[in-house]
Amino acid sequence: MKSMKSQQSGFTLVEIAIVLVIIGLLLGGILKGQELINSAKVKGLAQDFRNIQTALYGYQDRYKAIPGDHATAATAVNGATTATTPAGTIGNGQINGTWDTATNTDESRLFWQHIRLAGFMAGPTAVTDPEYTPKNAVGLNMGISSTMQMTLPAPGMTGTYNICSTGILGKFAKQLDTQLDDGNTLTGSFRVAALATPTTAIATNTVDDATSYLVCMSF
Repeated sequence: MKSMKSQQSGFTLVEIAIVLVIIGLLLGGILKGQELINSAKVKGLAQDFRNIQTALYGYQDRYKAIPGDHATAATAVNGATTATTPAGTIGNGQINGTWDTATNTDESRLFWQHIRLAGFMAGPTAVTDPEYTPKNAVGLNMGISSTMQMTLPAPGMTGTYNICSTGILGKFAKQLDTQLDDGNTLTGSFRVAALATPTTAIATNTVDDATSYLVCMSF
């Protein structure tokens, strides 16, 4: 009777090496893809700020007035509403009202209606529309005001206007500061604040990559 030789089954070292190489390539591709997605988000968030500035200056050049603050908006821009609040501030060259106001007659809320009706930005023009409030590149609220949002620590933000954008991850906020300002979230024209303390800017080394923040840029 012929003896039967048992055969061992399993992967050879070469096969294991090939599998490891394939896994490495897949992981590398996933990480690179995520990096590209994050980079696109930061570019989109940065463009949000630039688009608003461009729209404001375009409107000012055409109508010789500031959107939202435009005292004759109702007659100059077809379909526009002239702001009536905050009282006594219409036509003073500033966008009064908070950046995140929900008051439909505020200058800072009607800013969006004016620039959209004038064709400088897209979006709903009826202030009661559920989608009226502008969204940033990550789908959360943004706004504009002449009231500086981050007044602490002194001296706070300075400028004529400030654009604020909420729900921005810390890793994006730091990249935005590098792209748009001085790379320091506590100084300059671009600052970052915790959502719980939105008037106080915080230092770059305290910004957590995975936490959402409020970011504002003045100009």
